[in-house]
Parts: sequence; structure tokens; C-alpha cells
Amino acid sequence: MKTDGGNLKNAGTGQKSKNTGQKPKNAGQKSKNTGQKQKSAGRKLKNAGAGQEKAKRAVNLRELALQALLSIEKDGMYSHLVIGGMLDKYNYLEAQEKAFFKRLVEGTLERRIEIDYRLSSVSKTPVAKMKPLIRELLRMSVYQLLFMDGVPDRAVCDEAVKLAERHSFHSLKGFVNGVLRSVARNKDADTYPDREADRSGYLSVRYSMPRWLIEKWDAEQGCERTEAILKGLLEERPVTVRLRSGMSRAETEMIRRELEEQGIRAAQDPYLPYAWHLEKSEGMKNIPAFADGKLTVQDVSSMLAVEAAGIRQGDFVIDTCAAPGGKALFASEKAGESGRVLARDVSEYKLSLIEEARRRMRADNVALQRWDAAVCDPEMIGRADVVLVDAPCSGYGVIGKKRDIKYRATPEGGESLCLIQRAILTASWQYVKPGGVLLYSTCTISRAENEETADWFLRKFPFHAESLRAYLPERLGGEVGESGCFQFLPGVHGTDGFFIERFVRNIYKK
Repeated sequence: MKTDGGNLKNAGTGQKSKNTGQKPKNAGQKSKNTGQKQKSAGRKLKNAGAGQEKAKRAVNLRELALQALLSIEKDGMYSHLVIGGMLDKYNYLEAQEKAFFKRLVEGTLERRIEIDYRLSSVSKTPVAKMKPLIRELLRMSVYQLLFMDGVPDRAVCDEAVKLAERHSFHSLKGFVNGVLRSVARNKDADTYPDREADRSGYLSVRYSMPRWLIEKWDAEQGCERTEAILKGLLEERPVTVRLRSGMSRAETEMIRRELEEQGIRAAQDPYLPYAWHLEKSEGMKNIPAFADGKLTVQDVSSMLAVEAAGIRQGDFVIDTCAAPGGKALFASEKAGESGRVLARDVSEYKLSLIEEARRRMRADNVALQRWDAAVCDPEMIGRADVVLVDAPCSGYGVIGKKRDIKYRATPEGGESLCLIQRAILTASWQYVKPGGVLLYSTCTISRAENEETADWFLRKFPFHAESLRAYLPERLGGEVGESGCFQFLPGVHGTDGFFIERFVRNIYKK
């Protein structure tokens, strides 16, 4: 549901209290008036607090969205970090307000190619040549006109003009107003490129995906599956959480009630009983169960990767590229108190985030270490029962969550990533005991980074692929073959785009 994006109301009055006390004539009167002055001072402090609260609450949601979009587009910051940072900063906003802000920023990014196509049809100034602030202002306003119900077109146009004026673009008020009203008049028109004459061009605008990426998926996945992926990436998917292992039914029902009290609806995942999908999840971090480590955010495909590793009680697990930490924490529960997990990452900042989650989840059997995964650690050679390699990748499988990935990616970028992935595998395989497991995974949809890299690994090192049928849910049925790998796809499996392959180190008999 849309809000008007204007200033939020303040409960405080901010009125200044008056002191009506008279000059005392005797000690009794003085004592009485002193009390009156103290009460008056208290009222002043209270009203000053109300004034501060008013300033705190006077937040224009569209202004926040505009600043977020500028940080992402102009300053090159990552969308999920910008959005998360602003939601943390303005945590006092109501859940409905947070949802409006989040949807406006994410939606504007997600539909940028289609939005720019619409703008180009009504503006004499090319989108690329517009002032950065005006460009982002128009983009987010067009998104509201085309994709958000509940606010009249006139209100969208008027608010955009006010924002342009607020940022001293007085001379461009008419331009902003004219462009947006032209879009509003023609918003129901079918303006997409002709599908028959230019299929890739049509799909690029219709699903706001770079043409080159569509053509890549057409060649690798086939045209029908490619369009399913494109549709899936635009679907509004709820936040997914994993419940901590070993909880009773009573505990899980208590968590469900806590979520409902925050207005959050939970639905069980079709693949995994301990995975819940949350709708209207903005208040999730406020529930006691989250603070107590009884649930954590993690996509189902990431949970399935840990399931595919087949971790047992007492295992020693090395997670070579552990951030953001979901797999390492799940692995710690699988390994149990008698097992150990060594979670490594090259980024000190990312390790600090994992440490926060580790403490919250009470994962005492997890140790953190800063380490470059492409460098072999001689002290770990031959010691691990399971090694997890969730390698750096192009991230095409999570475009539905990190919308700016598709605008940063290039056709050439995959080549350098393949070199990094292979360097990490070259170092990491040595940690695996004979008979142990190396679980390779990425969050992308790319044969070069997935199947071709897996084939390269099998040719190069003493491992064999093992079928995933014993580890993945029966619901996936015949899709799980004997090859040892599986590609999860948005729009097909209802998850992120995620690739996993299970390698077992050969045992040589003397």
C-alpha cells in the first residue's frame, strides 16, 4: 500500500510552557513558587523533547528514496547496503513506511531499462544526458506511475516538482512536470519493441534485463527457460529464514506467534520444513526469537547446498569463502558440539558481520579467520572432512535481490571470475581428507562459472562427482541426475539462481 511520501506526523505539540508563578512574599510562597518553576522547567524539557521528536519524525520518504538512488547510481554504492543502512538509520519509521521506501528504491532499480525506454519516448533530452538528480527523480516517479497503485498520478507529478525545487532545480520544474504528465497520459499504451522482429529487444525492455545477458541465457538455457528465469527474477519473493535445529514444536509455534504480533506472515517452504518465507518482514529483527538466535536469514538454495555437503556429527568443516555466514552457521549445527567449523574470508568487515551472527546464533563451535581463499594453507592440508567453496561469482542468480548487479555486469567479467574460482579450487582441494567432500557452489547462472569450471576441476584433481539424489529433496524428482551437480533457477524452482556440485576425494588403496 502506498503512502503519500510526505512529512510524517509528530505526536508532540512542541508548544512552549508558560510560567505563571508570582514573586514570593515569604518563605512559604517562595517554596510554592520554586515548585511551580520546577514543574514549568519539567514541562519545557518535555516539550523540547517533543520538538526533537518532531524533527526526528519529519522524514520525506521520496526524499530518502532519491538519496538512496543517487548513492547507488552516482556514487557506485551497492543497493542492498544502501537500503539496509537507511532502514537501520531510520529504524523508528513504521513498517508500512519502510516497505514503501524499500519498494520504491528496489523497484526503480529493477525496472530501470523499461523506465528509461518510457522516458526516451517522451523526453527530447536523452536520459544519459540528464542531470543525475533529475534523472533519478524522474525514474522513481515513473516507477510510481507505472507500477505502484494507490497514489494519484497528479500527486506523483506534484511531489516530483517539489523535490526538484527543493534541490534548487527551479528552471527544470516545467521539464519534470511535462515529462511525467506525458508518461502518465500514455502509461497504458503497449510501447514495447516488436517481439517478432526483435525478441531480445522486447525481452530486454519487458523484463529490464541487458540484451547481452538474455542472449547468453538463450544459448545456455534455451529460450523458454530463459523467459521463465526473467519472470522469476521480477517476482516479489518474501524474505526466507532458517529455524535453528533441534527446537521443539512449541518453540516454533511461539516464534510464529511473535512474528504475527509484528504483522509478519510465515509460510513453510515446500522443500525444507525448517525454512520459512516471511511476508511484510520489516519488523523481523524486533522479535525476541531473532535476538535469541532461533532464526536467521538464509535463502533455501544456500540451505540445500549445506544439505548436499552431507555434514555429519563430529566433522571438521572449512568454509573457505564464508561471508555472509549462513552456510557456516548451518554447518555448525550439522557438525554438532563434537564438530568444528573454520569460517574464513578475505574481508575483515565481512568477518565482523559473521561474528555478530555467530554470537547471536550461539555457534560456539565456529572459529573465524581472515584468509585469502586462493592461497593454500599448509597447516590445513588433508585435515577437513568437508570443504565448502562458495566462490566469488557474477551473481546473476541473485539479481532479484541485488538489482544493480545487472547494470554493473559485463560480458567480459565472467572470464576473470573463472580464473579466481579456479585459483580458489586449486588451493582448497588440498584440505580435503581422502574420502572427504568438497562442495562447490555459486549464486550465478553461467555455464563457464558453473558446469565448465566443475568439469575442469574433475580433469585436474583426484576427485569424482557424486550424485545429489541422496541429499536433495524428493520433490525435485527426476531433475536430480547422476552428474553430481544441480542448477537452481528463479522462476523454475522458486529459489535464487544457485549452482552446486558435490566432489568426493578419491581413496587410493595400496
